[in-house]
Amino acid sequence: MASSISEVRVRYAETDQMGIAYHANYLVWCEIGRTDLIRQSGMTYAAMEERGVKLAVSEASLRFHASARYDDLVRIETTITEVKSRSVTFAYSISRAVTGERLASAVTTLVSISAAGRTVAMPADIRALLGAAGS
Repeated sequence: MASSISEVRVRYAETDQMGIAYHANYLVWCEIGRTDLIRQSGMTYAAMEERGVKLAVSEASLRFHASARYDDLVRIETTITEVKSRSVTFAYSISRAVTGERLASAVTTLVSISAAGRTVAMPADIRALLGAAGS
């Protein structure tokens, strides 16, 4: 499977009083990985929205293995694991970039929605683009 690698540095504002990255930030990092992978596939997420395709997270799961800390360089490896007519599923491996230590693994499923918020099929060319990024 094709994958995208993104790196972010844990900012002070993303940590708790102990200097440990707050758990909700991992979902933000997943979004960074996901949008980078879409961009790498040949279309920006903004361009998808201009075409009327909006992707809303319908399911997310995270498993924490170790803690990211303030100023750590974090690597997000993102892959597309499944593309359906109305949804796309991404898998993430989040690790400490310097040592490779796994910090978290995650999966998100996003559904294609209309401007009115109803689930709709993705255009065939966008589905094919995402499918090619996942193979």
